[in-house]
Amino acid sequence: MLSSLQADVYVAPGIPIPPSPYNAHNFWQPISSTLIYGEKEAVLIDTPVSISQTEDLADWIDATLNGKTLTTIYVTHGHGDHFFGISTLLNRFPGVKAVATSGTVQHMKEQLEPDVFNSFWLGLFPGGQIATPVAIAEPLPADDIFFLEGHILQAIEVGQSDTYSSTVLHVPSLKLAVCGDVVYGDNHQLFLEANTVALRSQWLASIEKVEALDPETVVAGHKRQFQLDGAYNLAATKKYIRTFDEVLSRSKNATELYNGMLQAYPDRVNRFILELSAGAAFNTNI
Repeated sequence: MLSSLQADVYVAPGIPIPPSPYNAHNFWQPISSTLIYGEKEAVLIDTPVSISQTEDLADWIDATLNGKTLTTIYVTHGHGDHFFGISTLLNRFPGVKAVATSGTVQHMKEQLEPDVFNSFWLGLFPGGQIATPVAIAEPLPADDIFFLEGHILQAIEVGQSDTYSSTVLHVPSLKLAVCGDVVYGDNHQLFLEANTVALRSQWLASIEKVEALDPETVVAGHKRQFQLDGAYNLAATKKYIRTFDEVLSRSKNATELYNGMLQAYPDRVNRFILELSAGAAFNTNI
């Protein structure tokens, strides 16, 4: 008889980043990490970006597991703010293994190329905030399945979200989908890479693949700390994409798009992400 599983979600709060043209007091968006555990072992999905955030996450893992063993870290996609914490966690939890789909592993490698890592990530998080050398995941077997105390954990590559080769981790026994950046909570969604109508249409199709799993619990990659992890996040993420396209269709420039989205979503956090998205839609810096 299989042991029962439980899942908890930790949200690393946003941390300061340098100012930008429209936002003098900037914060990087909150990042969720999901811990799934049974009687003796546990799996973590995604990490924060900075050393301090990841050390806080590690303290929380220790307290939550209460002697259970963290065996695996799964990474949903290749953006650095979801895997830069691996190095810190490897030091805190000897023997843990980081895994991802082959597409995500390739994306991780691209994130560490100097023109991305040095100019973008170190520009946002200077002064030794990111642990180096950066560890990356190993590719999963071809079927993208691994197990926790006999329970299937299925990595599903859905394709486009706010980046390419995005995945969700499906845990059928919990009716759980941990969605990385395929699904957002009450944060502005990033269209820096999904910068055309066609790519955003593909993102909508990716969400529909998650809907087809019929999950009861849906964990967004970026969300407010105490926001409920419900399936309603699927529809809300789709609505934001469609609203962005509608506001874009009547905007003459990035500033109009930025202001129009703020009017439509005045309560979503992290306006810096919206600033990046509006600029990308018009291929300009806002």
